[in-house]
Amino acid sequence: MIKRIDVKDIKIGMYIHDLNSDWMSHPFLVNRFLVRKESEIEKIIDSGIHEVYIDTSKGLDLPSAPTEHEVRRKLESELIEIASRPSTVTRKVEAAEEFGRAQLVHNEANLIVRNILQDVRLGKQVQLEQVEPQVERLTESILRNNGALLSLCRIKDKDNYTFQHSVSVGALMVSFCNALGMSREAIHHAGIGGMLHDIGKMKVPDDILNKPGKLSEQEFKVMKCHVVESQKILHATPGIPEIAIQVAGQHHERHDGSGYPAGLKGDEISQLGQMAAIVDVYDALTSDRCYHQGMSPTDALRKIYEWSKFHFNPELVQAFMRAIGIYPIGTLVRLESGRLGVVVEQNDHNLICPKVKVFFSIKSNTHIKPEIVDLSRRLGAGGGDKIVKHESPEKWHFDPLRFL
Repeated sequence: MIKRIDVKDIKIGMYIHDLNSDWMSHPFLVNRFLVRKESEIEKIIDSGIHEVYIDTSKGLDLPSAPTEHEVRRKLESELIEIASRPSTVTRKVEAAEEFGRAQLVHNEANLIVRNILQDVRLGKQVQLEQVEPQVERLTESILRNNGALLSLCRIKDKDNYTFQHSVSVGALMVSFCNALGMSREAIHHAGIGGMLHDIGKMKVPDDILNKPGKLSEQEFKVMKCHVVESQKILHATPGIPEIAIQVAGQHHERHDGSGYPAGLKGDEISQLGQMAAIVDVYDALTSDRCYHQGMSPTDALRKIYEWSKFHFNPELVQAFMRAIGIYPIGTLVRLESGRLGVVVEQNDHNLICPKVKVFFSIKSNTHIKPEIVDLSRRLGAGGGDKIVKHESPEKWHFDPLRFL
């Protein structure tokens, strides 16, 4: 049985099933192991981890601890309550209308960021005039419909992760800032910071940056230096806004002070820095890497919400969830009727009742004629139907984005 326990309750002989932390925030080479020494417990605590999951079938038990199922059920209930509140995002056009333009913006942004990062690798200075027009086009697309571009940002090539992740963080920061009602100038500056937040990684040796596996402790220390390098590069960039430097310099800081490079805590971290931390982890969790299978957006949001007790600003996490929805466009879902479908548009009044394109019946195990079901409608097509769970595309061998 899998249970969640506080780190202070870890004992030698327990089997760690999950360190309950994003893999870039702890120095362990593996996420599952039998605790054999007190030093391992100390290392877990020193890593800023507060709770872990143990497997009682492989090690000692803690009878009073809640099971993984109980924890998940409680978290999902809270997520649904949060998502049931009205969205803070207004859309000017439907996602289907925006996809074509969003695809062009996404492709251009990936090309520009790749070129900028390659220039930095060669010792050249960042040219801000290359970044600003891309951020402006990206912002315009997100203001028309944030779901279209953000769904495209989930498509990544493992070999080009660094620059594609940078574009995604830029887009997510723009969407997040817009949902909070920030000024157009602040949105623009945050977008620049998001796109350039990992620019210091170009100073990290290739064999560490592109290692097809978990980093050793020493490699992890080297990788963490990328934040300071990002700050140096951006400080040397003429015209760079202070907000952009905050985003780059604070996206690995954590609300409980366990982050890096400065170990800032709570409001010592700027609001944009706190937002960048959420966005960066969300995109990393939902991305496939050589050594990591990406989570679904819904699972990633559940984990970030769980970690918000310690690592993130809880109010900002909830705001982020309402900004992108717990079932973002492109999410594969199972309906109560036994149909599979892909979320194609959010419902501004209730994010747990999006529009879904259904195309497969689990009951008959066959494809069905695709149709759009508006889950917010009580009568007509989709009346009374609802999402019962999100599904893994790998399980069903479907690429959800091809149904958009």
